[in-house]
Amino acid sequence: MADEKTPTESTSFVEDSDEEKKLVRKIDMFLMPTIWVLYCFSFMDRTNIGNAKVAGMDKDLGLTSTQYFLAIVVFQVGYVIAEVPSNMILSRTRPSRYVPFLMLLWGSVAALMSLVKTPAQLLGMRFLLGVMEAGFSPAVLFIISSWYRRHEQSKRFMCFLSAGILSGAFGGIIAGAITKTMEGAHGIAGWRWLFIVEGVATVGIAFIAPFCLLDYPATSKQLTQSERDLAVARLKADGITSGGANGEVAEISHWLAFVHAVSNWRLWLLCAGYMTIIGCYSLSYFNPVLVSGLGYKGSEAQYMTVPLYVVAFAIAVPSCIVADRIPRFRPIMVCAVLVGGSLFCALSAGIYAYIPRYVFLCFINSAIWTANPLSLSFASVSMGPLHPETRAVSLAILNGMANLAQIYGSYLFPAEDAPKYLKGFGTYSGLLAFGAVVYVSAFFLFRRSPFKART
Repeated sequence: MADEKTPTESTSFVEDSDEEKKLVRKIDMFLMPTIWVLYCFSFMDRTNIGNAKVAGMDKDLGLTSTQYFLAIVVFQVGYVIAEVPSNMILSRTRPSRYVPFLMLLWGSVAALMSLVKTPAQLLGMRFLLGVMEAGFSPAVLFIISSWYRRHEQSKRFMCFLSAGILSGAFGGIIAGAITKTMEGAHGIAGWRWLFIVEGVATVGIAFIAPFCLLDYPATSKQLTQSERDLAVARLKADGITSGGANGEVAEISHWLAFVHAVSNWRLWLLCAGYMTIIGCYSLSYFNPVLVSGLGYKGSEAQYMTVPLYVVAFAIAVPSCIVADRIPRFRPIMVCAVLVGGSLFCALSAGIYAYIPRYVFLCFINSAIWTANPLSLSFASVSMGPLHPETRAVSLAILNGMANLAQIYGSYLFPAEDAPKYLKGFGTYSGLLAFGAVVYVSAFFLFRRSPFKART
């Protein structure tokens, strides 16, 4: 294990003390609202292409079904390429500066997407958006894993990801309002205004974020010295290393951290399971299209995506609260959720009536959004003993491989399969069932052979 400083008497840790509770509330006050807002804008900027398509982007650009799928795929390619290098930089820099910088970059690209004239230009801008936005999600995973104890993480990951759920809901409302009320304003199409308004808003938030984001437990200036000592000590009591720039553990090279990460078989088992979840995440890009196929058109189709996310939020939040009460059984909960999602996908592949299928879509989205934070907290806690930079690289690889799965997930709902989409729902059913098997296996294997730090 890398060298660690021995806690002084002043940093001795007492479980559930008033000081710890006060510290956790303070950490929550700075981190969670900020992360939540940032992810809202991140999720809207990456998924508003679906709303833009429904609002007429495909007709204006002459976009074919294949080109639309490619626009989704190239985002994922850019995302995967940039994730690991970004988290390597993050582990040596200040999150309160680096994350807003990323946000400024992707917000600018999102706004500039309003200028595209051809499908080729759209593909280029989507690739660039993926590169610029790639560092955000793995950065947040690493930040949460660096601040919270094992039994605290599911709720925090759910708080983070709930922004995606609710931005999916409110994104439909916002997209409908923008495209409907601003259509033709100043001679600009409504879908172009959608990119402009959401991209510029993202840039504005990027200038506020540095004042709210925390850095690392040993270095955050928003905490007093005694609070920083306690933050480090409570993580150490849980077997979680904390670090970042000037942290409590000695630095290792980027290359050594990468080698330690990729040579660990446990990481690849987690990747296999998480890929099945995020591969199905591509459904977010097709929700407006799927709903419009059920009889709704234009802005009405965008509004009708809202209940899909509201139901997901109502199911995911209590599930994560329960998971933090029984942290050892998180992978079993993930398995149960994925089995349910697999069942509803199978039902959607065989039942085409409007009302049942809309209900099935609600529960499929719920399964995906519930499994996501549970699996992330399981991965983060399992990796707790790793050196911080190795953990940062591992989490980036996990997130990158999962986003790679969206490349094939994006091809599963072509327009010619409408309205049944047998290929999409059938494949999703199989993927989620396979993921359930992986997490059950991880539950037993990690109890026998957990992650361990390496020198």
